[in-house]
Amino acid sequence: MSSETRRTFCRICEPACGLLATVEDGQLTALAPDREHPITRGYACHKGLFALDVHRDPDRLDHPQRRVGRDYERVDWDTALSGIAAQLRSLIARHGPRAVAGYLGNPGEYNSLLSEAWYGFFGQIGTDRLFNVNTQDCGNKFAGADAVYGSVTIHPIPDFDHTDFVLLIGENPQVSQMSFCSLPDPVGVLKGVAARGGRVVFVNPRRIESVDAVGELVQIRPDTDVYLLAAMLCEIERGPGFDAATVARHGRHVEALRDFVRQYPPETVAAVTGLDAATIINLARDFAAAPRAAVHMSTGVNMGRQGTLGYWLVQVLSFVTGNLDREGGNVLSVGYYERRARAGRNARGEVEFVDTAWGLVRKPQLPVFPYPGNLLADFIADAAEPIRALVVCAGNPVLAMGGEARLRALLPDLELLVVIDLYRNATGEYAHYLLPATDAFEREDINGLGVGLQHRPNIQYTAAVVAPRAERRHERWILNRLAQAMGLVSELDDPATSNPWGKVGHMLRSRGHSFEELREREVIDFGPHRFGRFYEEFLQTADGKVDCCPAVFAPALARMRALFDELAAEPPGQLKLISKREAKMMNSWLANVPRLRTKTNQTNYLYMHPQDAAARGLADGTRVSVRNAHGELEIPLRLAPDLMPGVVAMPHGWGHGQTSGMRVAQRTAGANCNRLLPTGPGSFEPLSGQAHMTGVPVEVCAAGAK
Repeated sequence: MSSETRRTFCRICEPACGLLATVEDGQLTALAPDREHPITRGYACHKGLFALDVHRDPDRLDHPQRRVGRDYERVDWDTALSGIAAQLRSLIARHGPRAVAGYLGNPGEYNSLLSEAWYGFFGQIGTDRLFNVNTQDCGNKFAGADAVYGSVTIHPIPDFDHTDFVLLIGENPQVSQMSFCSLPDPVGVLKGVAARGGRVVFVNPRRIESVDAVGELVQIRPDTDVYLLAAMLCEIERGPGFDAATVARHGRHVEALRDFVRQYPPETVAAVTGLDAATIINLARDFAAAPRAAVHMSTGVNMGRQGTLGYWLVQVLSFVTGNLDREGGNVLSVGYYERRARAGRNARGEVEFVDTAWGLVRKPQLPVFPYPGNLLADFIADAAEPIRALVVCAGNPVLAMGGEARLRALLPDLELLVVIDLYRNATGEYAHYLLPATDAFEREDINGLGVGLQHRPNIQYTAAVVAPRAERRHERWILNRLAQAMGLVSELDDPATSNPWGKVGHMLRSRGHSFEELREREVIDFGPHRFGRFYEEFLQTADGKVDCCPAVFAPALARMRALFDELAAEPPGQLKLISKREAKMMNSWLANVPRLRTKTNQTNYLYMHPQDAAARGLADGTRVSVRNAHGELEIPLRLAPDLMPGVVAMPHGWGHGQTSGMRVAQRTAGANCNRLLPTGPGSFEPLSGQAHMTGVPVEVCAAGAK
């Protein structure tokens, strides 16, 4: 038996931790942390290591399949692709290219050769009806960066190595690492901040696991972070004041910012946020007084109703306190492409909106600004111009966003549904064709998602660890073969006829390296951050200033006031639902891994503060009904004193009861919390298309009660 160890890296979340793969007789048999990796240095969480189980899962799609009645039959690739191509050509001839739509899910972000092929395929078809995970995850950050810095790719991250005070809003790195900040072993890094005397402060509606490891907690009501940030800025402005030199030299619309934050003093927002005014005042003054302070926000704010405004206020908090582009503050991580900020520039400097049957939505600017996922069902049901064919890749919209019941009712009406994935997931149960994709260990790749977001800028290349099993194929191959079958391209895109890494090679040359060098070295470390370059070299606004109060935000600021009044008028005892991250789940990626379905992880629960449970006559273990205007579900209850009273939490990634293609997930189905989310018009933030997914009002009672 031959055995060898190959270097690779994880593709489950942003840090891309280094792994060592053991290959025996051509089969992947083990994964372990890469202790010699110059960046991750032996850190890898169990989620990345359990990717081995996904690779070997007997429920994986291994062959193309075609629906026959309620069942599927195995077909060869030529039959599948020619059949799909014929149906797409016919649909386009009869109804035009906009009858075809696509949805790209979260795993696609960790596949460096997929995005260009995906958007290139639909560009050749001529449709703009594209949806992706951004509107359930982070689209607000692109909108905020575009407005404040002039580029969707500018996202300054904390300089953890030197900061004296770090404020983390809406994230839980102990369970889910960090988002928009690629940081291996984040809790270890935060412990390092505390060990040298720095403060680590989390803002969250529950006492998250991270606080048990390091730092302190400011417990806030869901979906109110934007008011806390405005109040902090108000307190800094009326107290110690903004950093005069910084705002005078590098800011514009500073007076408009001052006028805005004065509307939200700590005394005004205290009741809505659930914080006392003194807590807000002290937090603001401590941040402003710290010699070096950094701030970061994550999905707990993104998924609220005002994520773009939250991200804007995070940026100006760093800027007006003089902490932007300062050692120990927030810094732009340059990564392997020096000109990335310029590449993401909004050349027009304007935001365009499209007038749809469901109101104004941001004009698609792919891949960062697709159509809102919350309108997918509406587009399918559109009486004037319905979606008739949908291609879903690396995604599961039936469970991943609101409106499960409506999507389940509408998907059978599609003339063609094609699913490209590892599994026949909940969405795949409705597919006409299922096409098996390779996993992370069956393809070459780079850690491209982290560029511009890495705590330690680097790039890593991995060859395919093993050959694809059975008939699994890279999504790029599938899309190009499909384009060829449709007559859209004349020859197959493969290594013999193209260079898929040409663009990466061009980017590397901006840093004095080549792709050939990367292949040989596998990892290139670009060294520590460099400060003092941001305003002159990377800021992309037309006048070279940080826009402290962008004009495009005017409607959102009026909406912010209306939502404040709505929150202030809520009845006492109103429960708000938040999504809870779990250590044994990664969205729905790991739902079919038996080793993660332990005795204590056979289902998900609704978590509730004992005070709220007692008021409703509920006990631990009671089966409860959770309902609102959008849906209803039943789930067992768990008492959780770590929650703020008035807040209930439910882990997402569950709800696989009808997913027969994933037998472990179906057996341990749990409930899909996204059934309780709003969809359609008014259910997303207009600036970014971001879905409202947290802080959603619900009612809870014993199951069977009316």
